[in-house]
Amino acid sequence: MPNIHDQRAIIDRRAVTARLDELAERDSSRTVRRQAVLACFKEALAAGREEIKRRFEAKGNGAMTLHETSFLIDQLVRTAYDFAIAHELAQGVRTSGEAMTLVAVGGYGRGELSPQSDIDLLFLTPYKRAPWHEQLVEWLLYLLWDLGLKVGQATRSAEECIRHAKEDMTIRTALLEMRWLWGDKVLYDDLVKRFQQNVVQGTGQEYFEAKLEERNQRHERMGDVRYVLEPNVKEGKGGLRDLHLLFWLARYQFGVVEFENLVQLQVISADAASRFVKAQNFLWTVRCHLHYLTGREEDRLTFDVQPEIAQRMGYSDRASSRGVERFMKHFYLVAKDVGDLTRLFCSLDEERHKAKLKPSLLARLKRKKSDLIEGFRLDGERLNTPDDQMFEADPIAMIRLFRVALESGLDIHPHALDMVHRNLRRLDAKVRKQPEAMHLFMSILANRRNPEIALRRMNESGVLGRLIPDFGRVVAQMQYDMYHVYTVDEHTIQAVGVLHSIESGELALPLPLATSIFSKIHSRDILYLAVFLHDVAKGRSGDHSVLGAEIATKLGPSLGFNPGETETVAWLVRHHLLMSHTAFKRDIDDPKTISDFVAIVQSPERLRMLLLLTVVDIKAVGPTVWNAWKAGLLRELYLRAEEAMTGDLTQEGQSRGRAGMESLRAGLEKLGWTDKDIKDHLALGYPGYWITFDTDSHLHHAKMIAEAEKTQAKLTVSTRDDPTRGATEITVYTGDHAGLFSQIAGAMALSGVNIVDARIVTLSNGMALDTFWVQNGEGDMVHEERHLTTIKQTIEQVMTGRVWLDKELPAKRSRLPNRAAVFKVPPRVIGDEAASRTHTVIEVNGRDRPGLLYDLTSAMTGQGLQISSAHISTYGERVVDVFYVKDVFGHKVRGQKLEAVRQKLLNALEAKSA
Repeated sequence: MPNIHDQRAIIDRRAVTARLDELAERDSSRTVRRQAVLACFKEALAAGREEIKRRFEAKGNGAMTLHETSFLIDQLVRTAYDFAIAHELAQGVRTSGEAMTLVAVGGYGRGELSPQSDIDLLFLTPYKRAPWHEQLVEWLLYLLWDLGLKVGQATRSAEECIRHAKEDMTIRTALLEMRWLWGDKVLYDDLVKRFQQNVVQGTGQEYFEAKLEERNQRHERMGDVRYVLEPNVKEGKGGLRDLHLLFWLARYQFGVVEFENLVQLQVISADAASRFVKAQNFLWTVRCHLHYLTGREEDRLTFDVQPEIAQRMGYSDRASSRGVERFMKHFYLVAKDVGDLTRLFCSLDEERHKAKLKPSLLARLKRKKSDLIEGFRLDGERLNTPDDQMFEADPIAMIRLFRVALESGLDIHPHALDMVHRNLRRLDAKVRKQPEAMHLFMSILANRRNPEIALRRMNESGVLGRLIPDFGRVVAQMQYDMYHVYTVDEHTIQAVGVLHSIESGELALPLPLATSIFSKIHSRDILYLAVFLHDVAKGRSGDHSVLGAEIATKLGPSLGFNPGETETVAWLVRHHLLMSHTAFKRDIDDPKTISDFVAIVQSPERLRMLLLLTVVDIKAVGPTVWNAWKAGLLRELYLRAEEAMTGDLTQEGQSRGRAGMESLRAGLEKLGWTDKDIKDHLALGYPGYWITFDTDSHLHHAKMIAEAEKTQAKLTVSTRDDPTRGATEITVYTGDHAGLFSQIAGAMALSGVNIVDARIVTLSNGMALDTFWVQNGEGDMVHEERHLTTIKQTIEQVMTGRVWLDKELPAKRSRLPNRAAVFKVPPRVIGDEAASRTHTVIEVNGRDRPGLLYDLTSAMTGQGLQISSAHISTYGERVVDVFYVKDVFGHKVRGQKLEAVRQKLLNALEAKSA
């Protein structure tokens, strides 16, 4: 443990001991004395922690905070031990059978205690324990627990320690880090000697393999992705536990006390040791901030703490980037460094033990170990450089290494990756201008094998960012929101992987349309490059789609694309959000929506590529973002746009409407409806109704309306599952009136469901037939019958005035935790008079909250607007709601009236968002 400045300012053990001795001499009961002793220890602990915290806030040195915290606990434990044997369990001269040693193990053994970390203690006793041992352990533990400390403990003899260490790798690792704390040191020295002789000696390879397997399982539990947006500082990939692994392996194999000691042994370079120390100190500091900020042993960098920690660590906002994003980018780069160090050290350790990976049967049949593959040698069935000067003489070989690995299905030896790291600077502008280098890159990006594997290797090694500098700018670039799960570079690489899976047919079942149209693409290279570049300008000032298109225009020729191909790549990057925005935020039943979309897309080839780009972009955002609802909207938009490109959209819409009516007629005839009943029912729907719903829905509505008219019901509510959309459909049939949509939206909010889409229909008889698609809080259909009954009852209570939304909704908001509240989403309202021939389209952007849709629709109702349809989209904490509206006379909302509506909606967004 390093020297600690002004130790007595943290704890003055002599002063504490003197005070305890004074308390022990007082003539008081045992209970009263214990309370006084406990108060003394509590005061010392609190004062020490406050001093350590003050030093940390002044200097932000996580390493010193860990060591100072360990020092404080050391002194308290030692003082408690001395007090116990002197006053509480005093028995004169103790025999050798009553010896005991306090041993710090685990992180405490390393002298690395974060502010809220557990304390791991081993009470080491002789083989035969006496009652005095049990009394002493019990007294010490109760004191430490009463101090509020979390103590992990074991009472064992040396024989027991050795036996358990042989059977359990966790115990073996804890003992590997053991440190004598207090008591009879002879017992400790004996344990250390026996541990080395009976456990460590000759078991290096066994320990190495076990700890690597343990690490792999831990990574799998944590998601096995380094760039998640709420990483675990300790257990996550590239976190402190991975650094601990390196320390354990180094100590086990080489007997070193500090990782840096490996430099003197010429096991690792001084650069690698320096990177280890820097990564460790950074992660230690982040963890200390986490513990102090949350007041508990918290290791997750959640969204709500990231901005505060960024500010405390000096990451201020800049014109081009937010401080929290710069802080998280640094975090991911450190995590990447940890991964590099792990690969490097493991390869060196493997060489030391002459470990050989078992070659596959196919590899043994194809080649001998001594064979060279395009200049690279096989080393343990992994690609390695023939010498350490290969990349110095031929920098392009660094790119070729990844292409050969991809096409041969071989792994890359960590030594080769280390040589890549040392020669990265040679991938300069001169190399990037060479056609061979860029041809190799494209042969990787559009490879028939899964390019995701090679791209991730290239990214982690630094090659990808050096070869494509614009991509290098988004490496570890996070977006501070709840929608995007991965950093920009990880999202991009996953998107390329999804595209490959579609092409290979692996996703034919969940993505039938995308899979079927891939074979119709004329230039797959264009599509792969567009996917790779679609977010390349994220994090810059300006529209990343526009800036990304400019980058694509410049990069295309250097990658061998002709002007036409380059223009198509740039177009796809420029419009990569067009299809999702249209499908999720516009009424695709409105003919003008389709005609406007087709006017931009123009060709079936672009339409196919745009659909594929849109699908992979959404699927690569996160594991739960893609769903049946989005798939259905995109499929419908694609099919209608494709039809529109080969015929007149207006005639097509009219034809669909007539076809819908005829299909319904046939269905009603099968149900035994008379010609008059059918004719009367068909007269209820205006033209738009027949193209808004399918025949199954038309039949459902017809039966619902007929039953309501028969029973003279003033309000009818029906529910049914819609698996194709992944939502529950709720249809309300009642008399139309101003504010109806708002009332229903409020009732839904009270019922705890989220409206994901809505269709508002007014029939010719003056009745409203409003359909809502809702999901529960987990984004699934509402399956519970009890919940569905509650929804129906709530709608009825709201409609009949038995429930007042203005009273109930605020109360419900106060009870519901709103995780999105930590985010600031600038409110924005856009009114578009040209987006539809018959309606004004109002788009509302803001931070989501319970009951927001009710607030917005109430504001519009108050302005005399009629809502014809609503499209609800949520992206993490941000909501984008689009409404098709008319005024009370059935006209578009224009001019000053539209501006007044816009202001009311802004007020509604801001009223409860502060």
